[in-house]
Amino acid sequence: MSHERHLIVLDLDGTLLTDDKKISTITLHTLKKAKEQGHEVMIATGRPFRASEIYYKELGLNTPIVNFNGAFVHHPLNHEFGIHHEPLDLKVAKEIVEACQDFKFLNIIAEVMDDVYFHYHDEKLIDVFNFGEPNVTTGDIRNLLYDNPTSMLIHAEEDEVAEIRKHLNSVHAEVIDHRRWAAPWHVIEIVRSGLNKAVGIQKVANHLNISTDKIIAFGDEDNDLEMIEYAGVGVAMGNAIAPLKNIANEITLSNEEDGISVFLKERLNL
Repeated sequence: MSHERHLIVLDLDGTLLTDDKKISTITLHTLKKAKEQGHEVMIATGRPFRASEIYYKELGLNTPIVNFNGAFVHHPLNHEFGIHHEPLDLKVAKEIVEACQDFKFLNIIAEVMDDVYFHYHDEKLIDVFNFGEPNVTTGDIRNLLYDNPTSMLIHAEEDEVAEIRKHLNSVHAEVIDHRRWAAPWHVIEIVRSGLNKAVGIQKVANHLNISTDKIIAFGDEDNDLEMIEYAGVGVAMGNAIAPLKNIANEITLSNEEDGISVFLKERLNL
């Protein structure tokens, strides 16, 4: 099986990265070996590009990358691939902020690529978003946002998250898709309807001329469900949420135990 060219798709947080946000030496070595043997390696993440570029470079990639859970897909080194950016409608974004006023929320954040808008000043979350030095604006998003946002996030108390998601489903189901961040964050992440990592990966696989059955994808979270289902070989990390393990073709060790390396060594005889 190993002589056939595969596309290896990596989620970042909780998957490729250890809990302290590093790529382990073992996993790095295995991925370099896979590339030497002709396999393609790519990243598919919820993070913006500015917060994943460091890992793209560390892996020495030369492939397109999926960011914002599929709302932004581009090739950092080859502009002929095109830039695929599908943001939310500004009007919908403002309606969501309006609707949130009826709920107990801690903050709302809108991202227009590398411009980040915070409804309220928020030290804790600013740390999460400061990676890659975005332009940060704080204040009422309804007045400050002038452009269609790539994604939006609602930070709420744990017991409010379900209520807010119920509202989003009843009012905006046709135009948005939303996810829940992993613990300890009670964050709802919103993108334009119909976007997810699988949609982005499909564009890349077509570009690289690799069929679905030759795609090996690794993930651990809510936003990896479509990708794990879409890939010929969908692999859930040992630390993955139960729903992902249920639909995955395979389960490997956790992100702290080089799960990606262990799986690839065996599967591709590296």
